[in-house]
Amino acid sequence: MSHALDNPVWESLISRHAALARRAGNAARYPSDTAPFVAVGIADSAAAEELASLVEVGESVLFVGMTPPLGTGWSVEPEVLIAQMTCDARLSVNDGPPIVELLPDRVDDMLALTALVYPFYFRPRTVTMGRYFGIYDGDTLAAMAGERMRFDGHQEISAVCTHPDYTGRGHAQRLVAALTNDILDSGRVPFLHVAHQNVRAKALYERLGYTMRAEIPLVAVTRLGEGEG
Repeated sequence: MSHALDNPVWESLISRHAALARRAGNAARYPSDTAPFVAVGIADSAAAEELASLVEVGESVLFVGMTPPLGTGWSVEPEVLIAQMTCDARLSVNDGPPIVELLPDRVDDMLALTALVYPFYFRPRTVTMGRYFGIYDGDTLAAMAGERMRFDGHQEISAVCTHPDYTGRGHAQRLVAALTNDILDSGRVPFLHVAHQNVRAKALYERLGYTMRAEIPLVAVTRLGEGEG
């Protein structure tokens, strides 16, 4: 029997993020100004047809987990396996500058930072998915991390990024540890996703105490127009 973490986008969109979801039968997605993720609850051709009604021609979106069979109306990139990691114990939070909650009035700062080191994933309304926290140096957002997908008993940590001028200062470690502890204290399991080739980030999470739960398929697809493909 599959676990909810095996299809996290779907589980999030049908539960804690249902208010954000655009849905057609067994297909669902986040609005394009919120996140690039789509999902299906059943991997069949009917769900693929329902998904087509939610995605604009020329738009590129991402599956994390289950992917339905997609026909000639789609361009499908090769599947990439990413690490899904979880943590079950509180972490030590290193000393450092104050951590502040990044409210919607800070979205321009978040977009500027993510444009440097986390492009495509963070959108103008990504902040509506959960809480985000950061560390500032004066007026510069030096590092940030926050909450993205969520469903009963589980909370994803995402958008962990550091401004290139502030790497090596432990800011990301401090943010992830503090957020992990807060999630655990609320009775939820923190999880995150990281590409295997992002060796530095994966090593950081392992040092903190995160362990590999599974490899999850990430598939990028683009809906094609009539006559394409």
